[in-house]
Amino acid sequence: MNAFRTGFPALLAAGLTSGALAQAPVPPAPPVRPKPAAPIPPAPDPAFEVARTAFEALPEAERRGLQDALVWTGDYNGVTTGAFGKRSFEGIQTYQTRTGAAPTGLLTPPERVALKREAEEARRAARFRVQPDPASGAVVGVPEALLPKKSAIPGGTRWQSADGRVTLDTKSFPQGETSLDALFERATAAMPGRKVTYKLKKPDFIVVTAETAGGRSYIRYAEGPAGIRGFTLGYDRALAESVDRLVIAVANNFTPFPEEAPAAAAGPTQRAPAPAMAVAPAAPPSGAQAEARPAGTGLLLGGGRVLTVASVLEACAAPRVAGAAARIERRDAAGSLVLLSAEGLAGAPPPLRTEAVSEGEALLVLGAQAKGRPSVAPAAAAVEGVYAPLQPGAAGAPVLDRSGRLVGLVARFPAAPRLVAGVMPPTRYGIVPGKAVAVFLGESGVPGKTGALPAKDAATTLGGAAAPVLGAVVAITCTR
Repeated sequence: MNAFRTGFPALLAAGLTSGALAQAPVPPAPPVRPKPAAPIPPAPDPAFEVARTAFEALPEAERRGLQDALVWTGDYNGVTTGAFGKRSFEGIQTYQTRTGAAPTGLLTPPERVALKREAEEARRAARFRVQPDPASGAVVGVPEALLPKKSAIPGGTRWQSADGRVTLDTKSFPQGETSLDALFERATAAMPGRKVTYKLKKPDFIVVTAETAGGRSYIRYAEGPAGIRGFTLGYDRALAESVDRLVIAVANNFTPFPEEAPAAAAGPTQRAPAPAMAVAPAAPPSGAQAEARPAGTGLLLGGGRVLTVASVLEACAAPRVAGAAARIERRDAAGSLVLLSAEGLAGAPPPLRTEAVSEGEALLVLGAQAKGRPSVAPAAAAVEGVYAPLQPGAAGAPVLDRSGRLVGLVARFPAAPRLVAGVMPPTRYGIVPGKAVAVFLGESGVPGKTGALPAKDAATTLGGAAAPVLGAVVAITCTR
């Protein structure tokens, strides 16, 4: 009521009677703006997807070791988490281009060996040693060839080059003496002639990089129950080309609280390089799981036909292809190849390569999985076979060359594979060569292309070569 008594006289005083209010123009409604269309996500890069699948098939220790090796060769400037992303892909391509190989982004077994060898030489030349620092309590990697001078500083240790142009300081603060917020504000504070080039603040750590006209710096601090520990690395800008990779190596091997880390979590430089391996189950499953695991791999040919090798069906009472019941249509005279037929299966065979491959030539093996996309393994041609880290179910897997031609099929996967620490190391496997496949398909009335490809097609990367074939690779399961 009070609001009415005070509000209505005000309306009258303004001349806004009920009639005036009724005649007052109604403001137009605001225009309805159409919602912006959702951005269309970029199409996936087939070469990247193939390279990622192959990389992720390796054990974590191997993935981290390869990333660490790329840091030491100066081709990668990311963290060594073992996760494959754009930086890893481009780092591998940079390494391959620098060494004269095709930039596929996918490392073959010989390339991995060569990469690790080059990285180890660089690591030894730097005399890089991961060591505990009693003064700060952290574990830090120090390139002792560059930083021979060592001295104590409050709460840490200083390593310095002979000419004083590069300095690595470790530093620790007891709980409550300072905070990450205060250190972050100090590290990012505006200063004349200094530019912060990168800053990252997380609840438990900070990273800041900066530049001046003559120098660069990298600052990293982490917080834990024991307080705050970190390091600062400063160096002459003129030395960036040689020191930048060492900064990354120091950062990747820094452990602020080693007393909290599991004993197995040693840095890459503290353990011998792991052999290239692909994950394989340590023990065969049983029951329904055994039926889901592929007995082998098939290649869709179109018209409901599937090509595989005879070893897949040796103990198979009723084969199924991509979940559909299949029957044996015919076998070759040598007893190596089998043609299956099943309802509702489409596809087309890749071009066939009938000439022999050169030993050591880079290849790819596409093996089926029970669910999801095929596994992709980088391989190298071996005498009458292929050398690759394969997983169970790889019998019948197509082997491709750089131009996407079918070199052959993996003839057999061992029933009792030799595992090393629960994983399958790279092994030589026999293959049914492309020439035998071409003869069999011809006799079976399946059209196929053979012979060399044009030069422009032959230049296809390994990743791009595999992309068109991925959809034609299917799992063959058996009801025993």
